[in-house]
Amino acid sequence: MKILYKYIVVVIGVLTVSCNDLDVDPLNIIQDKDIFNNENGVEAYFAGIYNTLPVEDFIYRQDAGFMRNDGGRWQCFYHPGALTGELVGPYGSTYDGAGGFGYWPYSDIRTVNYLIHNLPENAQNFTEKQIGEWLGEAYFCRAFLYFSLVKRYGGIPIIKDVQNYPEQSIEDLQVPRDKEIDVWNFIADDLDMAIDLMPESSDKGRANKYVAAALKSRAMLYAGTIAKYGSQNHVSGEARDLGLVGIPSAKAEDLFRQSLEASRILDGQYSLYKKRMDDKEQNYVDLFLDPESPESIWVKDYSLTSGSAHSWDATMTCRFMTADGLSRSYPTLETVERFGELDVVNDDGTPKRFDNLSDITEGIEPRLLASVYFPGSMLRDIEFDIQRGIYEQFSGTAEDEIGLNPPNEQYRHLAGSTDVLFEGKQVIGFTGISTNGDDKTRTGFYVRKYIDYNKEQSSCGLYQSTQSWIIIRYAEVLLNRAEAAYELGEVDEALNAINDIKDRAGAGIVSSGELTIDEIRNERNKELAFEKHYWWDLKRWAIADRVLDNTKFHGLLPYYILDEDKYIFLKDFETFQRTYTFEKKFYYEPIPGGELGKNPNLYPNNPNY
Repeated sequence: MKILYKYIVVVIGVLTVSCNDLDVDPLNIIQDKDIFNNENGVEAYFAGIYNTLPVEDFIYRQDAGFMRNDGGRWQCFYHPGALTGELVGPYGSTYDGAGGFGYWPYSDIRTVNYLIHNLPENAQNFTEKQIGEWLGEAYFCRAFLYFSLVKRYGGIPIIKDVQNYPEQSIEDLQVPRDKEIDVWNFIADDLDMAIDLMPESSDKGRANKYVAAALKSRAMLYAGTIAKYGSQNHVSGEARDLGLVGIPSAKAEDLFRQSLEASRILDGQYSLYKKRMDDKEQNYVDLFLDPESPESIWVKDYSLTSGSAHSWDATMTCRFMTADGLSRSYPTLETVERFGELDVVNDDGTPKRFDNLSDITEGIEPRLLASVYFPGSMLRDIEFDIQRGIYEQFSGTAEDEIGLNPPNEQYRHLAGSTDVLFEGKQVIGFTGISTNGDDKTRTGFYVRKYIDYNKEQSSCGLYQSTQSWIIIRYAEVLLNRAEAAYELGEVDEALNAINDIKDRAGAGIVSSGELTIDEIRNERNKELAFEKHYWWDLKRWAIADRVLDNTKFHGLLPYYILDEDKYIFLKDFETFQRTYTFEKKFYYEPIPGGELGKNPNLYPNNPNY
């Protein structure tokens, strides 16, 4: 979907204007007859709808929303993963994201409802098949908008018709909230209509029946886990008592079943990306950059000519590797060690010695190496020379060294700048580790996923990246299937889906007796790392308040030992030293205050707000 910055202004409400009894159409208004009388008009109307869909892409910020214009649009490092410890970044507190940004897209929903209402009234202008396909696409878009709301607020008003003022009174327009389960059911119904009506194929970036089925597999899995696990941790209050937040646990099985059945619709239509299985690391890198990937179900495109280009390359690796921009968001050791513990300590507790920084990557899962840049990795023929400092000599254990009174302090040299040398050696690397607020890693790692390694460094500046964001890919659908199937007790189907993903990743396979819900969740965390799922997964699994309970995260900090000409790696707190805490009320965002002021029927607000 090419991002459009020229909007079609559709004036809805009073569509017939009389001026001094002259029956003359206003010249400054695009009217229904200009839109619904021809295919180009309807397609242009859809382009406007797609442009406002809430896609959490390269330019989405959990604290500020969908950055469609300039300003914050380049700040890709404000990543939702930095709220969770998947990454560490500049968020001051978890509430920076958990408190929301007042997202309330009912004007966008009205635009879709207007299309649903008016297409049948103009049926004479199109074939029955075309009307049906467009209506299916409209139902899909409405479901996507409601999904973006319900996962934030729980129950919100379900509005199916076009509201008009002043034809309707203010009181009529002040619609109350519906129960959360009713909103999820409404989304399921819209997606079922979309699946039935839409064609099997579509232009790139547009939805089709398989996109709708994929979204249903995601949405119903969300709802199923909220039903099963939400009551364990969510706070009580009037909104919960009324069913405005929370789903009855008895609904979980049906919701999981809907998710599973939706995932099966995609069988034979898409496949995991396996063009380079002789090199599984490179294969996984390329799946995010190949515009012909059979794994991509729905994508969002960007271009330099339309002014929609993003800044991922400039802001996920440091200035040393790019043309401009800043990096601030770095994978944590906890994220890396989901793939397996890094072997950096001997049996006696002393740090292992390495001849080169890159030796740390030997034997690591290909998918991890394709997702994260390690110390010693290369990008555009430049090494990530990540280094925390220099030891003149080192003795003792790793555990003692990261304690409160490190015994080697007298031999350790640290610096806040790459300008500082010791005996002609760089104290810290040009790519980090940093402690002074600049744009170098503070964990020892950088994000590799989606980085376009084919670009020249001079082209890696702000608003110069055009790689597509994959909104839904087949690996996620398989993960949805695995989780839903396991929750339903259909372990063999779950196992097959998980092993397909693990085999492609170079991660081995799991035997039937080894598969657990924790294994499935961890596989999801690994496969979808940095793709903006983890924040929502922690919330729907109702474990965020445990994972983020006064928690600090760690990095892998490399040091050079001068008298040995060797490197060691110490697992220590990342140098932000940021503490993460998730209050139970954060499982839902507060209804925006401005909307409560306009519509008192939206009360009660969500618990503890």
